[in-house]
Amino acid sequence: MITELHYSNTNTYLISGKKGNLLWDTGWAGTFPLFCRALGEQKQKLQDIRCLLISHFHPDHMGIAQDIADAGVTIAAADVQRDFLHVPDAVFARERTPFQPIRDEAVRVIPLTDSKAFLREFGIRGELLHTPGHSEDSISLWLEKERALFVGDLNPLYELDMHKGTQIAETWEMLLALKPKRVYYGHARTADLDRTFYQIHDAGDDRYLLVQTIMKLTDKGCPVEDIQAKTGADLVFIQDAVRMYLTHRNVSVQGILDRIEIKGR
Repeated sequence: MITELHYSNTNTYLISGKKGNLLWDTGWAGTFPLFCRALGEQKQKLQDIRCLLISHFHPDHMGIAQDIADAGVTIAAADVQRDFLHVPDAVFARERTPFQPIRDEAVRVIPLTDSKAFLREFGIRGELLHTPGHSEDSISLWLEKERALFVGDLNPLYELDMHKGTQIAETWEMLLALKPKRVYYGHARTADLDRTFYQIHDAGDDRYLLVQTIMKLTDKGCPVEDIQAKTGADLVFIQDAVRMYLTHRNVSVQGILDRIEIKGR
């Protein structure tokens, strides 16, 4: 079971395994009372959480990690994150935010090669993956049975075409090879991916060519009714494509398709 906790600007997820619960990410420093309230609203208990995983060690994703650890929860960090545990300390010190730095003795370091065995301790089938792009210490959580990905601040799929040829694109290529059905982001809305999603990522797909045509006709000043008459496409689809083209500067064809897919069109 996956439960989203609403208490800060960072999406936090509680993952209930057969042998224990995992927490994925936390909010900013000072949000611990709000975190506890959010747990209560979901009828969950802090003492039932065995482990905290953090997608990357930026202030808005680990701000109350030590507060949670003080309640008996183990902080788990992938081996690729070992050198980044205290990167946020200077940020909080500079902003004079009440903050408890992570105590190293509270951290269990997990080699990525052992992550499947680590997750089995909680009755969860999956693994931790190194997914750089947003930061060098970024990891993602893959749940095999649910075909779900938790990617932290990895750039959302609707921006993918903007990052061709970058580390971000390489990371997404690796993740999409898993054929996930759902992607949980650190700040964006959860995305459901179905067969259509994978079809439209083929540049030869009819909808890719359709959006190209809509963009060209929009550049010529054609109203949506004329575009529909010329293409025979669904009016709502055309309206969505035109709106996204006009409101997102330099958006690509793939960017428009990804945004439409996330909206559930």
